[in-house]
Amino acid sequence: MNLSIEMAKIVYNSLDEKKAEDIKVIDISEISVVADYFIIASASNSSQLQALVDNVEESLDKAGYLPKQIEGRNSGSWILLDYLDIIIHIFSKEDRLFYDLERIWRDGKEISVEELK
Repeated sequence: MNLSIEMAKIVYNSLDEKKAEDIKVIDISEISVVADYFIIASASNSSQLQALVDNVEESLDKAGYLPKQIEGRNSGSWILLDYLDIIIHIFSKEDRLFYDLERIWRDGKEISVEELK
């Protein structure tokens, strides 16, 4: 199995477990060299945002994946976790609407939950 999709499944399940809102997995492998997948999710408040980040980090760590970089930990409104092949964006609802990454990366292919299973 492709490592990138395996990581995406782990992240999706971790976000879903902590009730992240509007989780999107976008395959950008054919349009960018930055990563294979962007995973975007929203949190309803800063406490949930931090819980989502912690759960994702813990789940990926247990699977043997370590982050290259984490940005925005102190902002409380947008945290980016860079795992090379996948980049995870966890937003407050307001910042997600403002930055609208789905529009910017609309040439990527959105992966359905069924495709992840």
